[in-house]
Amino acid sequence: MNNSTSLARVVVRQIIESGITDVVISPGSRNAPLSLAFYAAAERGLIKLHVRIDERTASFFALGLIKATGRPVPIVCTSGTAVANYHPAVLEASHTNAPLLVLTADRPAILRKTGANQTTEQARIFGKAVRYFADVDGPVFPLELALDSLRTGPVHLNIQFDEPMLPDESNQWLDEIQNSPKEFKARTKPLNLKSDSSRGVLVIGHDRGGLDSQAVKKFAHELGWPVISEDPLTFPDAIAHASIFLTSSEIRAALIPQTVIVIGRTTLSRSINTFIKLAPTQIAIDPRIATVDSHRHADKRFTELPTLNIRQANEEWLGQWQKFSARCKKEIDALSGFTEATIARDLAAALPNDCALFVSSSRPIRDLEGFATPRTGVTTYANRGLAGIDGNISTALGIASASSQTFAVLGDLSFLHDLTGLITREPINCCIIVINNDGGGIFSTLPQKGVQGFETVFGTPHGLDPAAIAASMGIKSFTINSLAELQGIISKPVNGISVVVANVPSREENAQSLSAIYDAMKSI
Repeated sequence: MNNSTSLARVVVRQIIESGITDVVISPGSRNAPLSLAFYAAAERGLIKLHVRIDERTASFFALGLIKATGRPVPIVCTSGTAVANYHPAVLEASHTNAPLLVLTADRPAILRKTGANQTTEQARIFGKAVRYFADVDGPVFPLELALDSLRTGPVHLNIQFDEPMLPDESNQWLDEIQNSPKEFKARTKPLNLKSDSSRGVLVIGHDRGGLDSQAVKKFAHELGWPVISEDPLTFPDAIAHASIFLTSSEIRAALIPQTVIVIGRTTLSRSINTFIKLAPTQIAIDPRIATVDSHRHADKRFTELPTLNIRQANEEWLGQWQKFSARCKKEIDALSGFTEATIARDLAAALPNDCALFVSSSRPIRDLEGFATPRTGVTTYANRGLAGIDGNISTALGIASASSQTFAVLGDLSFLHDLTGLITREPINCCIIVINNDGGGIFSTLPQKGVQGFETVFGTPHGLDPAAIAASMGIKSFTINSLAELQGIISKPVNGISVVVANVPSREENAQSLSAIYDAMKSI
């Protein structure tokens, strides 16, 4: 057996024996030893093999699998630019502590800087974004350090393969594999949180810092404070529409808290972040404080959910929050027409129980935060590590591959940014709803609106029909123009991959509509 085959088989064996169940590979010559070893293991039913021709798509698909399963996922590519295409997903994994195992094939080190084809400096190409790196060139390599580092984020193994790279015919090595799964949770001891505040608020970021949602719900229940959640579909007891009514400076002044506890990061609404800064005492709970957010400001910082020693919230305080929430709900319930706001409101209410929902960055996730009424029955996901619009289709399909039925809500630019994510032959059930306002709608709600050149450099109209593009790729596609049509789509079982395009009013009209809603909440 040649050295490359021996090395690849040892790596694959140790990955399977650690309890990893899925791998995502992209085609290439230099990664042939790994690809063939994973293929042989998949044929034996020892691991599930996913193939994506685009490395950027492959890596975001793996992130979706990680989100849905909670388990590490390896990605495998050839040398050269293929490696660089992993970088966006590696950064997202780093900022969410996601256990992404990056296996990049490389030429032998002796060929570096010699002009050899498809050879570049792949060692440490991801810099500080990975928790562990090794440049592997021996016939065997123990993965204990790499697998242990996955507890806190992505790991990169750059593996040098020399000719010959094709294996012999024997698959006896597969008979020796013994699966012994590892527990991939952080090893920390929770501390105690003491507070005498009777006017406290719990704010939960969309990804909860990666903390288990059930544990966070239990923590919130024990705390008994008003809850603001960037993801209202995960926390049914959250105060509805807080990001909307807290745009009012008068309401914020009436609700100044003594203490705010933030779980994860608050990355969606300026109104929430402005409110948090009003609190004399701010407490942060986020595992990333130990990794990528070590300089995060807070009066107290925890990397795990602490035990509680707190004072009960004032009843009048709780009543104030419910009053403003109810008033805002009346305004939102009265909204009519087929707009981004009404789509978010009605979509959130109509989603079937026990489904998964992926929401893209930019406007869709903010609209759901503001206009959705808290409920149960939906498991929600998003890429909030760096909040990019790249790889969103791929992440959604990765989630869907490990879920029974999945919906995804994407903006039109997020959809166009990741079209290669639609290239798959796997049996995946995912309904992708594209909010189409012909460009970057969020910029019309930001300070740069109206500046000279706005439409060219921010609005970026594309003039394309996402439904026609999907159809040209063999994907079932529909165009809808009413809330009734949206209800009809959501009420049907998700079967295969489909793209539903919701053509909404112009970006300017949406910005004006949002301003009108905020104006309605300006005074107490």
